[in-house]
Amino acid sequence: MQVRNDVLFHALHTDGLLMLANCWDAGSARIAAAAGARALATSSAAVAWSHGFADGSTLPRELLLASVKGILRASSLPLTVDAEDGYSDDPAQAAALAGELIDAGVVGINIEDGSGTPALLADKIRAIRALAEARGVNLFINARTDVYLRGFGAGAPVAEVMRRAAVYEEAGASGLFVPGIVSADDIAAVAGATRLPLNVMVRDGVPAPARLMQLGARRLSAGSAISEAMFGCVDALTRRFLESGKVNEAGLPQLGYGALNSLMSD
Repeated sequence: MQVRNDVLFHALHTDGLLMLANCWDAGSARIAAAAGARALATSSAAVAWSHGFADGSTLPRELLLASVKGILRASSLPLTVDAEDGYSDDPAQAAALAGELIDAGVVGINIEDGSGTPALLADKIRAIRALAEARGVNLFINARTDVYLRGFGAGAPVAEVMRRAAVYEEAGASGLFVPGIVSADDIAAVAGATRLPLNVMVRDGVPAPARLMQLGARRLSAGSAISEAMFGCVDALTRRFLESGKVNEAGLPQLGYGALNSLMSD
């Protein structure tokens, strides 16, 4: 199953636009699968929040792995996991985490440069690629660059993304994730300058899926947006109940007990 899924996951980036409605646990994974998702992806923020931790590599590894194993138990779809910075500045430690994820059945990871240097992320990618190849898995390594989110590039973010993309591709990355990019011109320029499939994240101003395909993007991620909406509903309904003893007077969409229980049944 894992060999089939790693091949399938790579193939999903070659034609059209792969839509990833990021999940955080087995229940949200089942909902995504039932809605027609072709693959599953975690959001590091959503997984951390589901355990009561802040985003930013604060979630204990054992809880990350528990969430991943729960998702894989709930669905046979290919799964890619947001591994943040690999939970370490040490490439060997980042590769060790990737190895644990591979052993669980994961076929893709996101790993980011953040505030670190491109050289450091490249070293992590090389270490992860070597480990994955030794395990016989064609792991999809999605190299995330935070050029737009952190304002890198001295006013020329496209050029900086292109520079980093070349470094990450040479190191063995399978894809390029550029959260924060929204301009159609920028998306087209980046997609046209790299052989890596371009991953864009939902954000105000991001073109519609059909337009993203025309621009050359191959993957669109919801990121933490779905979990933010979900937690927003939980907050509003909890406050309404504590204040009035009522829950859903506003008529928010909901799945009934029977529908949810059926969805969660093996």
